[in-house]
Amino acid sequence: NEYKSYLSSESMECEDNSSKKKEARKRKPDTEVSHVFKKPDSDGLEYMYGFGNEFQSECLPGALPEGQNTPQQCAYGLYAEQLSGSAFTCPRETNKRTWLYRIQPSVKHTPFQELKKHGCSFKEGYENLPVTPEPLRWMPFDLGPDCHDFIDGLHTLMGAGDPCSRYGSAIHVYMCSSSMKNNAFYNSDGDWLIVPQLGVLYITTEMGKMTVAPNEICVIQQGMKFKVDVKEQSRGYILEVWGNHFTLPNLGPIGANGLANPRDFETPVAWYEHTNEKYVIRNKFQNRFFSCEQDHSPFDVVAWHGNYVPYKYKLRNFMVINATAFDHADPSIFTVLTCTGMREGTALCDFVIFPPRWAVQENTFRPPYFHRNCMSEFMGLISGSYEAKPHTLQPGGATLHSMMTPHGPNTECFEAASKEVLKPVRVATNSMAFMFESSLSYRLTQYAVYHCSVIDPNYWQTWDDLPVLFTKDKK
Repeated sequence: NEYKSYLSSESMECEDNSSKKKEARKRKPDTEVSHVFKKPDSDGLEYMYGFGNEFQSECLPGALPEGQNTPQQCAYGLYAEQLSGSAFTCPRETNKRTWLYRIQPSVKHTPFQELKKHGCSFKEGYENLPVTPEPLRWMPFDLGPDCHDFIDGLHTLMGAGDPCSRYGSAIHVYMCSSSMKNNAFYNSDGDWLIVPQLGVLYITTEMGKMTVAPNEICVIQQGMKFKVDVKEQSRGYILEVWGNHFTLPNLGPIGANGLANPRDFETPVAWYEHTNEKYVIRNKFQNRFFSCEQDHSPFDVVAWHGNYVPYKYKLRNFMVINATAFDHADPSIFTVLTCTGMREGTALCDFVIFPPRWAVQENTFRPPYFHRNCMSEFMGLISGSYEAKPHTLQPGGATLHSMMTPHGPNTECFEAASKEVLKPVRVATNSMAFMFESSLSYRLTQYAVYHCSVIDPNYWQTWDDLPVLFTKDKK
């Protein structure tokens, strides 16, 4: 079992002893949320299901206090610690917090020291970053040296806004082949939506473990400590948002069901380790990187309850909505998660996918249309070929069509779709493309333009040979 080494460590397993359960405080079965909803997944780990739920999970029976959050003395000599993901006074429906019951509190660590060099940073300031409205394409990003772990292998491509003012976004890529071992990381600036393209990520968080493979995503929210282990060269994309959290898009006239259903989101169950080994904690704060040390594991949470959690989602579970009579529907129908902006109906960022589906429209140019958009569109490809630009966007690469920059299908796609016999066909078979769409106008980093060595200066030629078809004779 390839997950054996990840799952098997006696110090890391949650105890489930029936005699201890009998000694623990009795609870009504319907209050044991973690037991009602948790079940093993295909990766051998247990998850709880739902989006935005009030979860609770414990490794030792009775570790969760009953009826209160901060008893005078916690069971098993644990410390109670709250992790807040929203202001205390937020409306109940947007109030996010989780109570952690841990062996040692997070406050116990050495002073922070700034890490002077890191590719995932805007510290040089926007005024020194490249500006261009040109459509851009990156070939697959180089996997880099074998010594890089997930955090060392981070590189920022673009961003806009400011984490200090709590509104903005950034897009990163990661390339790594080493595990983080006794290293952990947390982001003080915002949430990360992680999209693996190559290699499985074995993620340990304060709330538990999860594995995230290509064609799956995970979200690790602001302030949550985690580490990433890998067993092979790995590559992927990260969307970072500052200020708000990701939510499910409203369905409107679609109804009560469709797109990403809440029941398909998975949250890990409690897991802990008790060790006196030194841990290095790295932190992203105001787009700079810092580190400190502590003499205990950050993953010592024996029990927790709350609604501020990490979670994962399998993209194959997305219920596709599409046009069935005529015309190409707008890509917003493929939105998995959204982070709301300051204007109603306008997202700070959307995460959109283009999964396998059927195309059945009549008398219609079926691929994505030619477009100029008031939003910024960053696209990546996990696998296969993107239907609007065959052989143009490659797995592990990316494109950026900035605000009001024209874009659309390439010549090959346009000519084929204009002449094809229209019948029901399967689209994007064995393929998964995605888009980070933002209402912000992104600024590129030095790495994205000059240092990554995979930017394509000839991307503009994708449309150079589109023919002139105009005639005064109506066809």
